[in-house]
Amino acid sequence: MPDESEKEKFLRKAEEPRQKAPGMHRKYRGKYGGQVQVPVRSMDDFGIWYTPGVAAPCEEIAETPELVYDYTNKWNNVAVVTDGSRVLGLGDIGPEASLPVMEGKAMLFKYLGGVSAFPLPLAVKDADKFVETVKRIVPAFGGINLEDIETPKCFYILDRLREELDVPVWHDDQQGTAAVELAGIINALKLVGKKISEAKFSIIGAGAANIALCRILETAGADPGNFYVADSRGILYKDRDDAEQMRQENPYKWELVEKSNAEDRRGDSGEAIRGTDVMVAASCPRPGTVKKEWIAKMNENPVVFAVANPLPEIWPWEAKEAGAKVVGTGRSDFPNQINNSLGFPAIFRGALDVRARTVTDGMAIAAAEAIAKTAEEKGLREDYIVPTMEDKESFVNAAVAVGEKAMEEGVASLQLSAAELRSSAESLVELEPVPEP
Repeated sequence: MPDESEKEKFLRKAEEPRQKAPGMHRKYRGKYGGQVQVPVRSMDDFGIWYTPGVAAPCEEIAETPELVYDYTNKWNNVAVVTDGSRVLGLGDIGPEASLPVMEGKAMLFKYLGGVSAFPLPLAVKDADKFVETVKRIVPAFGGINLEDIETPKCFYILDRLREELDVPVWHDDQQGTAAVELAGIINALKLVGKKISEAKFSIIGAGAANIALCRILETAGADPGNFYVADSRGILYKDRDDAEQMRQENPYKWELVEKSNAEDRRGDSGEAIRGTDVMVAASCPRPGTVKKEWIAKMNENPVVFAVANPLPEIWPWEAKEAGAKVVGTGRSDFPNQINNSLGFPAIFRGALDVRARTVTDGMAIAAAEAIAKTAEEKGLREDYIVPTMEDKESFVNAAVAVGEKAMEEGVASLQLSAAELRSSAESLVELEPVPEP
């Protein structure tokens, strides 16, 4: 465990990105932009790429709309859309203030998945107007990534867009986070010799990420009766005094209330954590939100994921001191980074390559299993349960798994072999150093 001087050194290092970020952002005035991807050998080439030559593909697309995927970049374009109402740990900061985050997301899409993503914060707070706005821009995009939208609005928006659009729509704060957490849980449980079907889970925080995690865990074989979910008011249970309000205002949360907590536990987050095998916290980004004494009351060899950013709910060394066998956080400067960046670029790569009409939970689970398997093949350790973002093979493997699952589930418009999926992913995922502009 680190001594006091090492802890102080880490805390200083942890502040460095925040201190450097404003100057670096000002220097480059944006971190992601479009680029020309066709040859321009002389001005004559503009006659092909623009008028008069461009009229020919336009006419063909008008006659056969599906040709838009062959003649334009729609096949690889994804819109990163937000209303700025739930940005990172910053809350409702608005669309303009969310733009640096959306640019960063677009950069990760390109760098880790070869996806051409475009940051599109919308000045629209009403959920129905948000949906209608996204529907109007979709002719240019092969997929939609919803980002940083408050709960429960994010669930409603996702459900409507998935139902009404024929391109994959995905909410990364829900499905992406859940997929990577599942990958970590799969391998952590292997290390400690426990089965997902028998494990008890304490879920601290009842926002979009954890509600989606519970759904994904159940689909992957966990027993929802073994979920003990706590929000800011304590454990969820059917007779809580705000039960009717939850039922009316957040049906997605209420569905979890009805399925979880078979023991009818009551109390605070500490009571939710007691006697569980896995704790996943996605709540308040402040060490001390989860206490050492709570971790000490978990079952033998517990798994602890404290994934709030920029700071975890409990420092990893404190969780270890309290008896945790495996600890993960959302940060790259600790072992076992449980971060959705491990998932969403590859998941969209696979979905786009087979021209999927949606991203199902089955596809997210397939990605999780591929990510977990990649780490397992390299050798699982307490400090290595998921690949790092430097591991290109993880993104390639997950993209192939997603494409194959989309075809298996009948939501793919193209049928590709595993070799074709792998070739596409390997050619488009970069993971190479980016030189100074």
